[in-house]
Amino acid sequence: MIPVFDGHNDILLRILQAPENREAIWLTGEGCGHLDLPRMQAGGFAGGFFAIYLPSPVAHDSAIYMAMMENPPYNLPLPELIEASEALAPAFAAASHLLWMERSSEGAFKICRSGGEVRDCIASGVIAAVMHMEGAEAIDENLDNLHAFHAMGLRSIGPVWSRPTIFGNGVPFAFPSSPDTGPGLTDAGKRLVRECNQLNIMIDLSHMNEAGFNDVAAISCAPLVATHSNAHAICPSTRNLTDRQLSMIRESGGMVGLNFAVGFLNSDGQKDSSRGWDPMLRHIDYLLDQLGEDHVGFGSDFDGAEITSVLGDVAGLQGLVQAMNKHGFDDALLRKICHENWISLIDRSIGSRSQ
Repeated sequence: MIPVFDGHNDILLRILQAPENREAIWLTGEGCGHLDLPRMQAGGFAGGFFAIYLPSPVAHDSAIYMAMMENPPYNLPLPELIEASEALAPAFAAASHLLWMERSSEGAFKICRSGGEVRDCIASGVIAAVMHMEGAEAIDENLDNLHAFHAMGLRSIGPVWSRPTIFGNGVPFAFPSSPDTGPGLTDAGKRLVRECNQLNIMIDLSHMNEAGFNDVAAISCAPLVATHSNAHAICPSTRNLTDRQLSMIRESGGMVGLNFAVGFLNSDGQKDSSRGWDPMLRHIDYLLDQLGEDHVGFGSDFDGAEITSVLGDVAGLQGLVQAMNKHGFDDALLRKICHENWISLIDRSIGSRSQ
């Protein structure tokens, strides 16, 4: 098997919503979702970014959003901002669950704080986890909480998940639509980017609108990264990246992780999971053409999206690798896309050694 490092998953949300079942969700698998430890091991899942994500109030529940996205065109209203005072406790709980996952795995799973640690884990067959925050609601305006989460292992953050934060604005879920949907970073958002640069915390541009993307590009001294996004030229969703954005990512030495969500892959925006590997391969080809072979990887969105039925869950990853091989990708390119590009990006963004 070729090891696969993944740019984004939401297993922490599943545990956060049912903490009493976390042993079944993580250690043995309860037959739901895309991820658990046994299926990761079966699919050659070598590691990834594990997202701390806070669901919006019931009126904007993700299940409701997914139902509204069934019939394009659509343009869904954004949830309201969540205050840091409300977000801190569940975000801390999610981070604590990740720490528990490491402890309960008996050496099979490790939270990594550098590229060197990720590399060592993959070489020894240990699943490497990088703590990520998808939407910075739990970070206060003074950024004190940022330092606390950094001490817990946080090495990647998205200033927004679609809904606004005190730091900036995300894209609404809309199809067809441009990601140019509103204002950019606030003054607090600009301070957040600079502080993350100082701490070697990677900035994730997935979910950010175009103006915010531009602001990060102008301020940040780190590579531009979108952990789970696709090509807007193929699927014109607000969540996907335009050719101009892809060019800026390439010029910065950055990275894009292919999002497995069918609604962001299918050119008509339909959430049809029966179309096989072709939509994924089309986006990979396009991203390779726009970014080059050193800047493309996977950003599955496992446990946070509807994915193609031919993949099924994390245990099916080697089927995707085989499909890419049949598509014409040689072993060297497969290894780059599957894990080497992400490890190199982590070295450049987070550091090759722990701080």
